[in-house]
Amino acid sequence: MSLAALPTGLAGGVTARPMTLHDVPAVHTLELALFPADAWPLDMFLAEITHPSRAYILLEAPANDTGPAQVIGYAGCMSVADTADVQTIAVLPAYQGLGYGRAMLDYLAREASARGAEKIMLEVRADNPRAQDLYRRNGYQHIHTRRRYYRDGVHALIMSKELPPAIEADPADSPASA
Repeated sequence: MSLAALPTGLAGGVTARPMTLHDVPAVHTLELALFPADAWPLDMFLAEITHPSRAYILLEAPANDTGPAQVIGYAGCMSVADTADVQTIAVLPAYQGLGYGRAMLDYLAREASARGAEKIMLEVRADNPRAQDLYRRNGYQHIHTRRRYYRDGVHALIMSKELPPAIEADPADSPASA
């Protein structure tokens, strides 16, 4: 269940919504295409999106004359106590550089904060400078390197970002108090 507001106003009519069990086959197909050496098994996605400490979102491009709505990105985080971890984040190559990854990353940080996390962490491949740049531009700092972390022997850079406290709504603003 999502506690933070989903991204809105995305370019090209792209919409964000919570990922459901129904979405897992399409997301897994993207996972296999985008991360062939490190793709999660289907069962892992099923376990992740139903776990209460996780939050997953999906981005969809709208249907058009050439086809139905298309999954173009997905992301998820795990929040346990004061620490959250970006479990996965992906955007189809044709949609990269348009702000979708940043929108999902921002959502994950807000979601983690809403769940009580004080910091959020992630792993990124040492051979993925584009993703590293996205994370740095969004306040993440390299704190450690896990040597040969990925199946193909590539190192993982561990990055972390401090989160601001979640802003709690004033009970006087709730409809029940009116």
